[in-house]
Amino acid sequence: MSNDSIIKGKIAVVTGAGSGIGQAVSIGLAKEGAMVVLVGRSVAKLESTSEQIDQFKGNSMVVRADLDSIESVNQMAETVIEKHGAPSLVINCAGVHGEMQWIQDSDPQQWMETIMINTGGPYLVCRAFINQMMELGWGRIVNITSAASLVKPNGINSAYATSKAALNHFTRQLAAELEGTGITANVIHPGEVKTQMWSNIKDDAEKSGIEGVTKWAEMVDESGGDSPEKTVEVILDLLKPKSNNVNGKFLWIKDGIKKPMPSWD
Repeated sequence: MSNDSIIKGKIAVVTGAGSGIGQAVSIGLAKEGAMVVLVGRSVAKLESTSEQIDQFKGNSMVVRADLDSIESVNQMAETVIEKHGAPSLVINCAGVHGEMQWIQDSDPQQWMETIMINTGGPYLVCRAFINQMMELGWGRIVNITSAASLVKPNGINSAYATSKAALNHFTRQLAAELEGTGITANVIHPGEVKTQMWSNIKDDAEKSGIEGVTKWAEMVDESGGDSPEKTVEVILDLLKPKSNNVNGKFLWIKDGIKKPMPSWD
C-alpha cells in the first residue's frame, strides 16, 4: 500500500544511511516519495545509497556528519533546514556495537564512544530538529534500539546494552514532552539482521570464544536473518493516521526471528 499522500514531498532525515538498516529505510522512504537526507560519516557509502535511489528517480541529499559531535550535528541540521526546510521524519539508524569485553578489561574510550554514538547521537539529532518539527505540527521520530536493552545482562555487552537501554528511556522522555504536538517518538527493534554490525559481532565472538554470542551469530547466519525491509514496514505503518497515538512505545517487526519481549508497556 502506498503512503504517497502522507509522505510524498516531505523531508526525511535518516542517520546511518550508508549501509544496513539505514540504507534500507532510506530507499524505502524514497520509494514512497519522501525527499531523504542521507546522513553518516562515510560520504562514499552515502553516495552509494543515493545512487540506488537515483535508479528509480527518487530524491535524496548526502550530508556528512559525525554524530558524536555537537558542532557537526548542528551544522548538518542547519544545512538541511537551509536547503529543504524542517524534516517531518527523523529516523536514527546509526549505531556501533563496540567491544565485547568484561567491564574491568574494557577500553574506556571505546565504551564512551559507543554511548555517544548510540545514545548521544539520537539526542543531538532530535534536539537539532525538534523546534522546527513542532512548527510543522506533524512528524515522526524513530530510534533504532535492540532487544539487548531488555535481556538479562550477560557480563560482556555493557556498553551496547547500556546505550540502547538509555536510548529507550530518552525516547520515552521525548515522547512525553511531544505529547499533543502531532509528533511521536518510538523505538524499533529491527530484528536479527545480517548487517555489518552482525558480522563484526560474529568475528569478535569467535575470537574471544563467547559461546552464547557465537551461537546467536550462527543462528542468524543459518536462518538468513530478518529482512531490513521489515523495519521499513513498521516505519511506514507509523505514518498512517491510525498510528497517531502510538507514542513512546517499543515496537517489534512482524514475524521476526526473536519473539517480542516485555518492555514497559
